[in-house]
Amino acid sequence: MGAILGLGVTHVPLLAGRDEDMARILRRVLEDPDLPEGYRRPEGWPEPMRREWGADEGLGAAHRHREALVAWFRKARRLLDDFGPDLVVIWGDDQYENFKEDIIPAFCVLAYESIEHRPWAEARWQNVWNEPKETTFSYTGHRPAAKALATGLLREGFDLSYAYRPLHHPLGHAFMNTLLFLDYDRQGFPYPVVPFPVNCYGRRVIAQHGGLGRVGATPEEELDPPSPSPARCFDLGRAAARVLSESPWRVALIASSSWSHAFLTPKHHLLYPDVEADRTMYEWLRTGDYDAWRRIGLAAIEDSGQQEMLNWMCLVGAMAELGRRPSETDLVETYLLNSSKCFAFFPPG
Repeated sequence: MGAILGLGVTHVPLLAGRDEDMARILRRVLEDPDLPEGYRRPEGWPEPMRREWGADEGLGAAHRHREALVAWFRKARRLLDDFGPDLVVIWGDDQYENFKEDIIPAFCVLAYESIEHRPWAEARWQNVWNEPKETTFSYTGHRPAAKALATGLLREGFDLSYAYRPLHHPLGHAFMNTLLFLDYDRQGFPYPVVPFPVNCYGRRVIAQHGGLGRVGATPEEELDPPSPSPARCFDLGRAAARVLSESPWRVALIASSSWSHAFLTPKHHLLYPDVEADRTMYEWLRTGDYDAWRRIGLAAIEDSGQQEMLNWMCLVGAMAELGRRPSETDLVETYLLNSSKCFAFFPPG
């Protein structure tokens, strides 16, 4: 029987850059001509956001944010190494990388034999490791496990897609950044990887190319069909846990995303995330109220800019199936730096 480790992390691109660039999403929104004038200055922001901005325009907040995130990633890596998985399955969103106009699956298992990617080749920002643009990262896949997982989920009634090679992009940033951050100290990453993208961005995956929209409301006719529902993602996670528990492999199940995103929260003029909604979800996670997670509707997720949490829905569903509550959790909050980040660890029973 397969042993399963659960990890919840983030793939926030801002962590891959320098601290002085960590507020760049906010700065772009401040330049949007449709932003109401009262929100262009700190006087119009929530008090916690003004405190983060401070006298140094958020640089100190960025330092502190990085320290917290890196500390949690180092903990996650230690747990991963202690567990020694045969493979890691990563639930992440595809933000207009392989999910484009030619195909938008709800879910897709990537049964790659190997992965090679140069994440800095077209980067517009200097990375924190000062690695040159030609730096190449190589990972092994695990096609037998990926095929077994896809087969098991299809038999469970989930009409998902699978792929043996990339369509447009070597590896979406949700997966690449997760691997880079789990190897923040550059010791290497020896574990085979099965990326499992979810169409988290749903109505905005083509309309916004999975990224920053404009402050003004997007007309309904420009939006796309929706993402899978939170309940469907939760149930897929349950089924994945059943399939992998019956496999011969030791598997780390990883959900990677930040929580509410400022640039997905029009009710806040794209300036700051829905921290209150994140706190509610976090309390349900911390106390193991998984039924509350499954009950939340897609409209509420979209209203709070929590689209990427559909990745976490898969993980929480898997842990509910296994009867696991997290051994460690933390919600690293920010109003200033686009999104709060959650970490949660679920050791094997």
